[in-house]
Amino acid sequence: MGIKVVKFGGSSVADGIQITKIGDIIKADPERRYVIVSAPGKRFDGDNKITDLLYSCREQMSQNLPIDQLFQVVCDRFTAIKLNLGLKIDLQKEFDIILDHLQSGVSADYVASRGEYLNAKIIAEYLGFDFVDSAEVIKFSEHGKFQNKETNAALSAELAKHKYAVIPGFFGSRPDGKVKTFSRGGSDVTGSLVARAVSASVYENWTDVSGFLQADPRIVENAKPIHTITYKELRELSYMGASVLHESAVFPVKGAKIPINIRNTNCPEDPGTMITDQPSEESKNRVITGIAGHKNFKVITIYKDLLNDEIGFLRRLSAILEDLKIEIEHMPTGIDTVSVVVASNNIDDKLDDVLDEIERRLQPDSVDVFDDIALIATVGIGMSFRPGVSAKLFTALAEEHINIRMIDQGSSEMNIIIGVNNKDFEHAIKVIYDAFEGKGKELKAHFS
Repeated sequence: MGIKVVKFGGSSVADGIQITKIGDIIKADPERRYVIVSAPGKRFDGDNKITDLLYSCREQMSQNLPIDQLFQVVCDRFTAIKLNLGLKIDLQKEFDIILDHLQSGVSADYVASRGEYLNAKIIAEYLGFDFVDSAEVIKFSEHGKFQNKETNAALSAELAKHKYAVIPGFFGSRPDGKVKTFSRGGSDVTGSLVARAVSASVYENWTDVSGFLQADPRIVENAKPIHTITYKELRELSYMGASVLHESAVFPVKGAKIPINIRNTNCPEDPGTMITDQPSEESKNRVITGIAGHKNFKVITIYKDLLNDEIGFLRRLSAILEDLKIEIEHMPTGIDTVSVVVASNNIDDKLDDVLDEIERRLQPDSVDVFDDIALIATVGIGMSFRPGVSAKLFTALAEEHINIRMIDQGSSEMNIIIGVNNKDFEHAIKVIYDAFEGKGKELKAHFS
C-alpha cells in the first residue's frame, strides 16, 4: 500500500461546497493520507482571495487606518465555511490572536500565512485528521533562506507520528519562530516537500483544471490535453508561461522520482496530467508536447568582427547585465554576433546604461536594439527523435508570412525557441499548433 500526498489549491477550498468535494476525493482513496491546503480563493468573478484581504488588513493598519470591517470580512468567510460544514471548532480564539498580532505590527509574512493556517485547522477538523503546523516543520534560516535538509528531517520525523494529517501550505518559520512564506504559489512547494518526506507513491496536485493543455486555450480553441509529461518538459513550458504548477515544486519530488498528478477538483474522474522523471511511450511517440510563450522582450544584438576569437567576451557581456541586476532570458550567438534577450520591464529604465557599458567594455562594431519581441517555445522530448521538425515549424510560419526575428534551440534538442513581433504572437502559436496537431499530422505518422 502506497502513500499519496494531496494538495488542494485556493479554488478547491474556497468555500464549504468545495471543501465537501475535496472530502469526497480524500475519502475515496485511503492512500490519500497527507493533505496540504491553500487559503480560500475566489468563489466567483469579482470575489477576493483571503490572502489578498489579509494583506490589505496589514497595509491599512500600517497607515493607521481602521481595519474592523475588512477583518470582519475575513472572519465571516471562515465562519461561513465552519457553519456550512457543520463544525464546532472554536474560531473566535484564532481570530482574536490574529487581530492582536495585527495591532502589534506583526510581519506581512505572518499575516499572509493565516489564510492557510485557518483553512488547514478547519479541514483537519472536517476530515478527522491531525493538524500539523507548517511553522514547526518547514525551516528557513534567520536571513530567510529555505533550509532543505533541515526541513526534510523535521517533516519526516513529525509526519511519522501521524497516519493522517492536514498541513497548511505556503509558509514555514525562521529559527526564532517568526513565520516566513514562500513566494505566491508556494503551497505547491509545501506539497512537494511533504511528498518527499513521506516517500509518497504519487503527489496529487488538485486545482480547477484537468491538467496541462498543449497550448493556451485562450489562443488555441480545443487544445489537446497532455496526459504525460516529463519534469524537463514541464520546466521548459512553465518557464515560458504555462502556469498550472509552481515551477519550484518540481525539485523536491524530481530528486526522489515521485510522479506528480495534476487533477481537477471539479472533475475528479478526469485522469489529469502525470508528470514523471522518464518519458513514457506516449511522450516518445508524439512530436511536440506543448507550446508556450511570453510577450514584451527586448533583443540587444552586438556585432564585432572576429568575436569568436575574443576570449572572455561573453563573460564580460554577462557581467554588464549582472552589475545592473538584469536577468538574461536567452543568449543566441553567431560567429561575429551575440544577442541578449531580456524582459522589457527589467531593462526599460536601464537601457541607456547597458548600451553605454557595452560600448565602453566590449567596443563593438555596432549594436542594435529590437523592441516588442515575443518568445515562443515549442517543447517535446519526441522532437529529438525525428528529423524535419524545425523545417516543418519554420515552413508553417513562412507560409503565414510571420517574420521570425530570432531562433534559439537547446542542446538537448527538446525545445525550439523563436522570437516574433508581439503582434504575431497569438497567430504564430496557432500556426505552430496547427502544423503538428492539426493539418500537419503527416510528419507524426511517417516517423512513428
